[in-house]
Amino acid sequence: MKRFQKGEIWVATGFYLFAWLIILFPVLTFDQEAIYSDQAYRFRRTEITYDFILHTVWPQLLFVTAIYGGFMSLNFWVAPQFLEHGRISKGLWSGALVVASCFLMVMVGETWWYGYKTNFPTVSAFHIWCAGRAAVIMFVWLLGFAVYTLVKNILPELMDDPRFTRYFRIKPRADMIVLIIFWLACVAFFILDRRPARVQFFIWAGGAYLIAYYLLSRYFFEPLLRKERTWLQLAPNALVIITITFVAACFMCDISTNIRYMASVYVFILMWEIIIVIPLAWGITRLRLRQKNEVLVLEKALGRSSANLDFLRSQINPHFLFNALNTLYGTALQERAARTSEGIQRLGDMMRFMLHENVEEKIHLSKEVAYLQNYIALQRLRTQESPDIKIEVNITESGYEHTIAPMLLIPFVENAFKHGISLRNRSWIVVSLSCDAEHIYFDAYNSVHPRPDNDPEKNSLGIGLNNVRHRLQHLYPGRHELSIRQTNTEFFVHLTITTQKAAATA
Repeated sequence: MKRFQKGEIWVATGFYLFAWLIILFPVLTFDQEAIYSDQAYRFRRTEITYDFILHTVWPQLLFVTAIYGGFMSLNFWVAPQFLEHGRISKGLWSGALVVASCFLMVMVGETWWYGYKTNFPTVSAFHIWCAGRAAVIMFVWLLGFAVYTLVKNILPELMDDPRFTRYFRIKPRADMIVLIIFWLACVAFFILDRRPARVQFFIWAGGAYLIAYYLLSRYFFEPLLRKERTWLQLAPNALVIITITFVAACFMCDISTNIRYMASVYVFILMWEIIIVIPLAWGITRLRLRQKNEVLVLEKALGRSSANLDFLRSQINPHFLFNALNTLYGTALQERAARTSEGIQRLGDMMRFMLHENVEEKIHLSKEVAYLQNYIALQRLRTQESPDIKIEVNITESGYEHTIAPMLLIPFVENAFKHGISLRNRSWIVVSLSCDAEHIYFDAYNSVHPRPDNDPEKNSLGIGLNNVRHRLQHLYPGRHELSIRQTNTEFFVHLTITTQKAAATA
């Protein structure tokens, strides 16, 4: 955000200085056509002495100063009081002070600009009329500032939205496009204003500025900021670019206009090339290279992550794990360890499911049920020596071609075994699953036992279930019903999922 604020200051100040150049151009170039314009004729027609500085230059300078000063004050002083600090009263008072000051400046400028009007009964009536014009100008300006502030605060969120950035991607040389459009707009403005000398000036000087900007960015600032060459090595490039574009602009302006005092025009051309073009080329080139470096860093980081992932995959090969489990399974059979061999077989089936089936968006319900049964069978091996633990499974999913998101039901069963089994107290777990043509019904019912205070997972009950809630809302919006009830001794979960086929029929 600080970088954006610096950009706002640069752009606003650049436009402000550019406005001063346009306003003072007739004075510094002794443009008699501009000095003795329609404004002067209106004053002389009412037999009022006309002063070009007082009645034309100062009103325009007051107007652009009020707009510039008001923008800077509201944008960097008043608006943060509301948006960042929440100081409503201070923001209102400071905003009122800024608006009142700008209003007075515009009103004074209007009285000087329209000083030739003598059809008002009193001077006060004329001042009231000028105040009305100033009020309208301030209202339009404040409305524009409000729109700008709104867009400035909404635009970052839009830029994070892929649907927006998909259609509005910034091209590498978008800066040149923007500058060319600005240059053509200035030329068009002065063509409509019927000022041939100014049209020629902006055509040739503006064109030279565009060429200087591109060449300085490409052959001076880019290699300098990339640290490919030093200042001393690149200084001749900058001097040649500035000299050639300056001489070309002066020559073309001289042969295409009839301005008497061209020396002042030469000074302005050189001055604006130094204080506007060079800093602008440096700032935008620096910003563009910084963004490009950030993209390269991200690409390198992504490449390293992909390489690390590939390395891990090569080290932890699923086939190696399956072969190892098969070896252990064969060894357990040779040693006649039935429980061990059964556990290894079920563990291998579960791993195969997690590595292959879990990557699919939807799987057949029978595969999810097989995973549940393997998990429950492993838990039975752990608890079958405890007569006070009862595990009941009622699953009848056959007969229906339902699909389901993988690993959706297992968190409920894991939660039941995690919190429902106690080797010292009577415990029970009941898992049920059934289907009809349009629905899947699942229930998990288990006992609950108090956990010791030093148990690190004492307060973790329900965290996994909250994750399942979010998955259900994302995968089955409006097509599921989840009911969870808990007492001091029991925990019950009921889930109903409406299949995609039934939802399409509805």
